[in-house]
Amino acid sequence: MPTVVSLRFSTVVARFVFAALLGAFTSFAGPIAATAQSAAPIAQGAEAALALTGFRSAQFGMDEDAVRAAIKADFGIEGDAVQVGLNTVERTRVMTIAVPEVLPDGGTAQVSYIFGYQSKALIQVGVLWAPATDPAITDAILYANGDVLRAYFDGAGYLPETVSKDVVLENGILLFRGSDASGHTAILLLQGRFEESEGLRTLFPASLTLLYAVNPDNPDILTIKGGDF
Repeated sequence: MPTVVSLRFSTVVARFVFAALLGAFTSFAGPIAATAQSAAPIAQGAEAALALTGFRSAQFGMDEDAVRAAIKADFGIEGDAVQVGLNTVERTRVMTIAVPEVLPDGGTAQVSYIFGYQSKALIQVGVLWAPATDPAITDAILYANGDVLRAYFDGAGYLPETVSKDVVLENGILLFRGSDASGHTAILLLQGRFEESEGLRTLFPASLTLLYAVNPDNPDILTIKGGDF
C-alpha cells in the first residue's frame, strides 16, 4: 500500500497569504536554480485567457462519485487504491492516490482531491512530490519538476497582475502563484531547509507541492467565528 503523506493545502495557502500581508517576501536570485536542469521551452505566441477549472478530468464543483470516475479515467485507479480520509480540523474530506509519472521522469506523486466542508464539492487538488511519496525522488528531481512546471505556468495565461514568481519564504521558495479571472489559483511551492555558506543561501528541498484551488484566500473549511465561544 502506498504511503499517504498528510497534507493541509489550505494551510499552505494561508501561510503564503499571511507572509504577503507582512511584506516578508524577497525576490529570489541565487545558486539554488543552478542545480536544476533547464526547463523545456514554452511555445511563443498570443496566449488565450486561462480558465483554471480543475486537474485533468476532475473539475471543481464535482462530487465524490464524479471525482472517482475522473480518477479512473485519468489514471486507471479505482477501488481501495483511492484512499479517503477526513481532515478533522478543517472538516474536509480528502481522496488520495499515488500516481507514477505525473511528470515524465518526475517520480511517483501523491495526488489529493479535497472536498469542501459545506459544499461537499471539489475545491482543491494538490500534487506532492517528495521522498515520502517515492524514495527514488532526489533533490535534482524536485528541482527539475519545479523548473518544468514553473516554465509551463509562465506561458499558461494567468492574469499578469496576480502572478508572483521565485519568492523566498522562511522554509522554501514560492516558484509560482497565479490566478484566472474567477480567482481560481495555482500555487507551486518548493519547501525544505536553507543553509548558508560564504554568503550564499542554498535550499535543500524536501518536497514540491502543486496546488489548484477554487478560493485559496477563503476556502470552504470549518471556521470558528468570533463570539461563537
